Amino acid sequence: MTVHAFSSYSPVAGSTRVRLYDWFRHLGVSAIGHTYIGQRDVRGSTLARHLPKVVQAELRLRRADLSGATAIVSREVSPLSSGSLEQRVLRAGAHSVYDFDDALFADMTSTRRLLGQERKCEKSASAADVVIAGNDYLAEWAEQFSANVVMIPSCVEPSDYKAKDSWTIEGPPTLVWLGSPSTEQFIAGIADALWTVHAATGARLLLISGQLENPELGALEHMIDRVPWTPSVFAPALHRADVAVGPLSDTAFTRGKCAYKLLQYAASALPMVASPVGANALALQRFDGIAAASPSEWVEALIGIIEDEPARRRERGKAALNAVAQHYSFSVWSTLWRSATGVGTSS
Repeated sequence: MTVHAFSSYSPVAGSTRVRLYDWFRHLGVSAIGHTYIGQRDVRGSTLARHLPKVVQAELRLRRADLSGATAIVSREVSPLSSGSLEQRVLRAGAHSVYDFDDALFADMTSTRRLLGQERKCEKSASAADVVIAGNDYLAEWAEQFSANVVMIPSCVEPSDYKAKDSWTIEGPPTLVWLGSPSTEQFIAGIADALWTVHAATGARLLLISGQLENPELGALEHMIDRVPWTPSVFAPALHRADVAVGPLSDTAFTRGKCAYKLLQYAASALPMVASPVGANALALQRFDGIAAASPSEWVEALIGIIEDEPARRRERGKAALNAVAQHYSFSVWSTLWRSATGVGTSS
């Protein structure tokens, strides 16, 4: 059966890559991709710069022939839809799947609110034959609108990463955070704690993100080393770090996060400290990480790991590496994913 994969982002964007194209790569599946205008984001400024492509994308979505095909929608098919396009796509295929890995129903940014984001998610979940949710929090929400909800976490391919083989800290300790410029706000939320750790230990923060300084981070930029994220750079950059950080605020939206950066840290055998929000909480338990909710807890946890013996950091890193392979690898979840999507099966 032909597979059509719909998303509003290009395959380079994190969610589209992880929830769709990494699965296709893992299973050796060919799919026809519909990535709206093929950009990494669909902010208003981006859409305005590509207005002719936006018009073409909207027309293509309305004309797409999905007869006899499998249609998988990651999050949404169009950032301008209020749910009707998602319904059309999901009802047109012989088998349809709605996959989401964020609490999109709780995204109340101005544009999303204007388009009725919560209702859009409800329409998408109701129209699909199967809903795949990235964690239990999302699955519980989806069960209000679908009788066939499957929880499959975001997964990693451990072989894509270079696991640490030494946990000795030589020179100033390197803390690492991996993300996008839009989520650097979470680093800003623990800026005071990071500065305290820097003053006490000389630690620097490696940001694998955008290349431009972020005014939100203020004086913290003086202790930051930036590495622009690319497919070939992020894994080696993680490998050279000493301790990973995963801060989150606690909101209805962030509780839907799927702990993906923690999985990447674990695949790199990094000891880690993170906010116990959403899927982070269970991942931290499995990875022998430390949960930190207050500034003092962040300072205590980071300094504690830095001052630990290398053997203890090794224990944490190895525990994380083993747990990510056991609980969050594509191979562990492939049977359930194939069953839910019908992709990569003999039928």
